Amino acid sequence: MLIAAGCSSDSGSDGGSGDGGGDGKSAGSASASASASPSPTVRPAAYGKLPEPCEVLSKKTLGDLVPKAKSGKEGSSSDTATRGNCSWDSLDNNGVKGSQFRWLNVSMLRFESDAGRGAGDARAREHYLKQLQDAEATDGAKSPKTDPVTGTGDEAAVVRYELKKKEGTFKQQTVVARVENVVVTLDYNGAGLAGDKSPSADDLVKDAKRAAKEAVASVSAANGEGAASSTSPSPSESATESPSKSASKSPSKSAAKSAAKSTSERASASARS
Repeated sequence: MLIAAGCSSDSGSDGGSGDGGGDGKSAGSASASASASPSPTVRPAAYGKLPEPCEVLSKKTLGDLVPKAKSGKEGSSSDTATRGNCSWDSLDNNGVKGSQFRWLNVSMLRFESDAGRGAGDARAREHYLKQLQDAEATDGAKSPKTDPVTGTGDEAAVVRYELKKKEGTFKQQTVVARVENVVVTLDYNGAGLAGDKSPSADDLVKDAKRAAKEAVASVSAANGEGAASSTSPSPSESATESPSKSASKSPSKSAAKSAAKSTSERASASARS
């Protein structure tokens, strides 16, 4: 009986050792297989920074588009490597003949590559399309028209329309361009106030396209050829708000109202004299 028990004990021990060895080998293989599996990767973003917003356009260009602007007004940004914008307004007062108003805004938004959200250039393209849609859907826009723009970044288009306000009829041009993982949105509008004639829409579109091309070139120049991606965080969802919508709101409205009032006062004074 003792011999039988001893044999039975040895047999059980061997069997248990064999089973344990098999389980350990299986777990080890699974662990090795898991560690060998590649983690999700996404191609890096080409551009890692943005130029100074108020320096993307040359003095000559600013002199042509907003001749009476003294300086640009830079918008606040918590991350200047990710987003930035600058605006200029110009009022050319011609006394009793009225005045010419111009407003220009350049906005830039850079998208970083993210494993969960996708490549920077793909994310930028989504924003590019959204900017165009927002411009086309501006409240009060009369007969908006969208045309492609060539020679400006990887893709670009211009949305043009008229906006009628109590100060006058404003002719709006919004050029949206994408270069790599950066979207540049340029808003440019003009109006003849207090009796002055309306500016040519074709001339305004031509100027807006030229300025947008220059702004895109500034973005590329700030990064150089084959620029590496930075490690700055991805922009928040709030950063995708359309700057083109603001082009039809307060900047032009407040300045235009002041311009119309000033011109009217000058005309009255001239008539009294």
